[in-house]
Amino acid sequence: MPRPRTHDEALRVRLLDRAGELIAAEGATALSLRRLAADAGTSTTAVYSLFGGKPGLVRELYVEAFHRLGTRLRAVPMTGRPAEDLVLLGVAYRESALADPHLYGVMFGGAIPGFEPDDEATSHSRAALAPLLEVIAAGVETGVFLDSGGTMAVGCWGIVHGLVSLELLGNLPPGMDVAATYERSLRANTAGWLNRASG
Repeated sequence: MPRPRTHDEALRVRLLDRAGELIAAEGATALSLRRLAADAGTSTTAVYSLFGGKPGLVRELYVEAFHRLGTRLRAVPMTGRPAEDLVLLGVAYRESALADPHLYGVMFGGAIPGFEPDDEATSHSRAALAPLLEVIAAGVETGVFLDSGGTMAVGCWGIVHGLVSLELLGNLPPGMDVAATYERSLRANTAGWLNRASG
């Protein structure tokens, strides 16, 4: 009878989540393999077995963060109406950030000083945001959006990233209905890119 695998996917995810939590709460210097293993109830041998060492762990954390974001964006049921789909993707972006706030800074906040993703890791990050580019491209192609010089994707990402970052950092006004304000902001931003002549 084969021996059960102890270094399995569940342990990999637990280690990555704990690594993200340590970085988010205490900064990158708090991330030691010994502490990580102890917090996750495993051994440093398991960490080395799964990730090869700290650089591999950090890279995998970056890839995992974008994988989760991309999975959530890809799960959004598209309506075929680019303006509405853009808003739905923005809502899913926020939901992903709130579900994994400990990973948000790893993706976009420079939480790990000195980390530079390799080409493969970079391709994972770009693939995660592909649904946004696809909806914008569809909207431009059908005349729904006016996108001069390809700036729409950056503008739309800037809106969601800025609002989500303010929320995660606790910088929004107290008592604000964040979800409603967020969606209204997305709709206002989307309206600014509409081709009025098309409709």
